Amino acid sequence: MRKLLTTLCIAAVLPFGSTEGWGADFQKGLDAAVRGDHATALHEWIPLAEQGNAAAQFQLGWMYDNGLGVPENNKEAVKNYKRAAEQGDANAQYNLGVIYDNGYGVPEDDQEAVKWFRRAAEQGEAKAQFNLAVMYENGWGVPEDDQESVKWFRHAAKQGNATAQYYLGVMYRKGYGVAKNDKETVKWYKRAAEQGNVSAQFNLGLVYDNGLGILEDDKEAVKWYRLAAEQGDADAQYILGAMHGNGDGVPEDDQEAVKWYKRAAEQGNATAQFNLGVMYRKGNGVSKDDKEAVKWFRLAAEQGEATAKDILGFMYAKGEGVPENNQEAVKWFRLAAEQGYANAQHNLGFMYAHGKGIFEDDKEAVKWYRRAAERGMAKAQSNLGLMYSNGEGVLQNDVIAHMWYNIASLNGSKTAKKNRGIIAKKMSTSQIRGARKLARECMKKRYKAC
Repeated sequence: MRKLLTTLCIAAVLPFGSTEGWGADFQKGLDAAVRGDHATALHEWIPLAEQGNAAAQFQLGWMYDNGLGVPENNKEAVKNYKRAAEQGDANAQYNLGVIYDNGYGVPEDDQEAVKWFRRAAEQGEAKAQFNLAVMYENGWGVPEDDQESVKWFRHAAKQGNATAQYYLGVMYRKGYGVAKNDKETVKWYKRAAEQGNVSAQFNLGLVYDNGLGILEDDKEAVKWYRLAAEQGDADAQYILGAMHGNGDGVPEDDQEAVKWYKRAAEQGNATAQFNLGVMYRKGNGVSKDDKEAVKWFRLAAEQGEATAKDILGFMYAKGEGVPENNQEAVKWFRLAAEQGYANAQHNLGFMYAHGKGIFEDDKEAVKWYRRAAERGMAKAQSNLGLMYSNGEGVLQNDVIAHMWYNIASLNGSKTAKKNRGIIAKKMSTSQIRGARKLARECMKKRYKAC
C-alpha cells in the first residue's frame, strides 16, 4: 500500500491568507467562498482565471475537485490546476502530483506525479517533499534511491512535517540511504511523536522499552505507548496491557491490563485476544469466566495463534466453557501441532495414544510425541520413553526408553526420573552405559534424529 500523503490532502485548503497583488475581484471571490457563497466566488474567479490569474485558476481547480458550486469534475480540476501549476503555484503542483499518482480524471502516471511533486518540493512544499521521498524510496516513477529519499524526507522533516520526521527516523534506524544511527532515530521519532504521530509514539515506546540508542526506561516507554494507545494503536494497547500486567514501568494492575487488552482485542490484535482469554480463564482483573475465555481464545485461534488453538483444544477436552468434545479438541490440537507448537504436538500424541476423539493409533502417537520431544518438551520426551518401554507404536527397546527418560529427567520431568529408575532395574550395566551415551549424543544434536 502506498504511503503518500493523499487522503489527508487531495487538494490544498483555500489559502485564506494575504491576497496582496490578487486584486479586489479575487478578494470578493475569496470573501464569498468563506461565506459559502460559491456562485459569487465562481462569478469573480472565472474571468480572472481566463486572464491568467494563477490564484484564481487554483481556486477553480479546487471548486471542481470538491464539487463546490459546480458538479464535481476531475478533468476540469486538472485543467485549472495545470494552468496554475505551470505558472509556479506550489499548491496546484502538489495537487497535480496527487491526481496523477491516483489517476483522478487522468491516467495514473507515476512519472508525471514525480514531475509535479518535484516542482512543488523545490518551492518548499513539505507535503510534496514527503511524497517525493516516498516515490524515491519505492522506485515509483523514478529509479529507487534511498539517498534521494532521505534528502527529501529531511527537507520536509525540517519544516515540521511529522510524518516525514517519523520516516526519517525509520531510515536512520534501518540504515537506508544514510548511516545507521540510533540517536538520530530517537531524535526524529521524538519530534514526530511530540506532534502526535502515532507510529512515532509507538516506536519511541519500543526504543525506550528495549534501550535502542538510549537508556532503557520502562516509565518513558509506558508514556509513549499510552499516547499511541489513546489514539487507537492496537499494538500499543496490547503492549500497554502487558506492561500493566507485569508491572513494568507502572504498578502491576490486572484491571488496567484487561482494559488495554480488550481495546486491542476488539481491534483484532490476536495476541491481545489470547491474553484477554488468559485473564478471563484465570480470573485476573476480571471475574473468572470460561465462556468468555473461550470466546477470546477462539478469535485468536481463528487468526492463527497457535497457543490459543492449543488451549482451546484443552478446554474442549476438559469441558471448560464449552461442552466436552474430544473431536473438537483433536481438531484444535492438530491445527496448533501442524504449526509446530510443541505442547499441542504432545497433546495430539496423547489423544492418539488414548483414543480420545479419534481412533487409537500408537504410531501416530509416537510421531507427535517425537515432534514435541525434538522441540525439547520434557513431558513428550517422557511419554516417548514410555512408548519405547512398552513397545507401543515402536519396537520395544529399553535402551532407547532409558535414553528418553534420562533426557526428560534432565529437563525437569519427575515422572521420567521415576520411570528411568524402574527400567534401569531390568537393564545391564552396559545397557545403561549405552543409554547414557545415546542421551548425551541426542542432547548434542538438540534431540533431532535420536
